[in-house]
Amino acid sequence: MRRVLSSVVLIAALALSAASSPASNAGFRVIVHHEVKGARIARGTLTSIFLKQVPRWGDGTPIFPIDQSVRSDVRRTFSGEVLNQGVAEVQLYWQRKMLNGVVPPPVKTSDEDVVNYVSSTPGAIGYVSASVAIPDSVKAVELAD
Repeated sequence: MRRVLSSVVLIAALALSAASSPASNAGFRVIVHHEVKGARIARGTLTSIFLKQVPRWGDGTPIFPIDQSVRSDVRRTFSGEVLNQGVAEVQLYWQRKMLNGVVPPPVKTSDEDVVNYVSSTPGAIGYVSASVAIPDSVKAVELAD
C-alpha cells in the first residue's frame, strides 16, 4: 500500500510544467536523463527517490539515483537540504537498509562522472554543483517545495 501511495505522489510531483525553468539551489542542481518527463520535482519526492522508497517514474521507467562522494561539498549540501540529514545520518540509514538487502545508490566521485552516468542511463537522476554546465544529454529539473 505504501509503495502505491509513493508512486501516486511521484506521478503527481512530476507533472510537466513547461513554463518553469530549471532553478539551482545555493550549491547544487538536480539533473535527470533527457528522456525523463517533467521539469519539476517535489523535494519530498526527491527525498523518497534518494532513499530508494520510490522505484519507478510515473511512466513505469525504473529510477536510478546516483550519489556523490561523502567527502564532497555538494553531497553535504544535498543531504542537508533535500534529505534533511547530515551525511553521517544518511550513511547510518543505509547501513540499516543493507541489512534488509536494500543497497544505496552508487557513488560517483565528480560532477563530470555524475553527468556521464545520468546521460547514459535512462531513468537516472543525480545532482551536481550549481556551476556545472548541463549538456543536452541531461536536463536540470526545478526543485519544488
